Amino acid sequence: MTSPALTTAIDAYHALLDDQLAAESWGWLGEQLTARGLWFGDRPLCNVLRPRFLTPSQHGVMRTAATALLRAFDTLYRAALQDAALRAQFRLTAVEEVLVAEDHGLPQGSPLSRLDAFFTEDATSVRFTEYNAETPAGAAYGDVLLDLFRTLPAMRAFQRRWQVRGIPARHHTINTLLSSFHEWRGTHEAPRVAILDWKEVPTYHEFVLYKQAFEALGIECVIADPRDCEYRGGTFYADGNAVTLIYKRVLISELLERGGGLDQPVVRAVRERAACLVDGFRCKMLHKKASLAVLGDERNAHLFSGGELAAIRAHVPWTRVVEARTTEHDGKPVDLIAHVLANRERLVLKPNDEYGGTGIVLGWEVDDSAWAAAVQLALAEPYVAQERIHLPSEPFPSAVDGRLAIADRIVDTAPFCFDGTWTDGCLSRISTATLVNVTAGGGSTVPTLIVEPR
Repeated sequence: MTSPALTTAIDAYHALLDDQLAAESWGWLGEQLTARGLWFGDRPLCNVLRPRFLTPSQHGVMRTAATALLRAFDTLYRAALQDAALRAQFRLTAVEEVLVAEDHGLPQGSPLSRLDAFFTEDATSVRFTEYNAETPAGAAYGDVLLDLFRTLPAMRAFQRRWQVRGIPARHHTINTLLSSFHEWRGTHEAPRVAILDWKEVPTYHEFVLYKQAFEALGIECVIADPRDCEYRGGTFYADGNAVTLIYKRVLISELLERGGGLDQPVVRAVRERAACLVDGFRCKMLHKKASLAVLGDERNAHLFSGGELAAIRAHVPWTRVVEARTTEHDGKPVDLIAHVLANRERLVLKPNDEYGGTGIVLGWEVDDSAWAAAVQLALAEPYVAQERIHLPSEPFPSAVDGRLAIADRIVDTAPFCFDGTWTDGCLSRISTATLVNVTAGGGSTVPTLIVEPR
């Protein structure tokens, strides 16, 4: 169910489309996606003809909820830095624990992050299912898609009667990187930037967009693979270039596993404060799926203010690390493993530190034996169990064999967050599959626009 105001906007947009306009828009969209490098690996980033619309009210609901939850995450983060027993609830690896316990000079744990959410069935609130506190992608992609869709043939007619407003985020990402570097350095000198990830990742095209944006500001920037980095003589080198600011898009777990652990050049340079890493190693704590479990666990309620507790209860589905213990559900004590086994249809199992839908088990899509096996795996490796939530859907148009086709797709809402305190911009992903994730192969990214009648 969508709000009446949103339904009116969607219907108005679709009423403007016919087979001819859909085909024209589809052809133009394909050309522009290729020309502007809007690809995820070897496939176009977007495969529909309508942006994601939000009403001003929905946008306000999203931002208010996200801001409230960020305050709770900040409280949890600061408490965990001081309390090793609390930190243990996040299930960090031994190497991650070493790095998180050290201060590498970055004021914020996660200057760049993204909350992943879904609107409730009545579209009046949101539920946050994950916190990407380490390497949030999509802001630059979204901004360029936004520019593209503003001039889509179908959108030109729509804007005669509807006011549309984009919510870009790439400039916030760059500003946050620069301000983090200046606080770390203690001066306002220009950094030399390396965007760091494996050469073969499907998001490489977005790195190019960021490189272009940095260079437009007169800031040196290279895109580098961690395997092509060195640390020598107190200087960090990426692909042969001396670098002072690392925009880290590579996952910390992959960097440690594939790069040699604490001996990896990036790790050594950051530990010796020869280079500023954003996000820094401490982001790993909140990035773990267990962070939502730690946030909502009754053992930790004393850490939070009344307002923070209210935000957690309103916006975070019941989540627990899978382990043999007694916990609370709906205010009543339950045996955690027995509860998980008995409530397959209501639960999701997620590995503590994976991405792109890897390892996720949707209880309602497997049988009892498969679920029991998944629970046994979750007891052996860090996993969380999370309560199933409503997945909202909206109709989206595309062109199929030259004809207009409109079909429902599940929509997720992922606001970008900055400095761990505020949010602006929004990644919207749509999918016909329950796992709404572009990396998983079944989704599409669409730009997000706030719409209201003229």
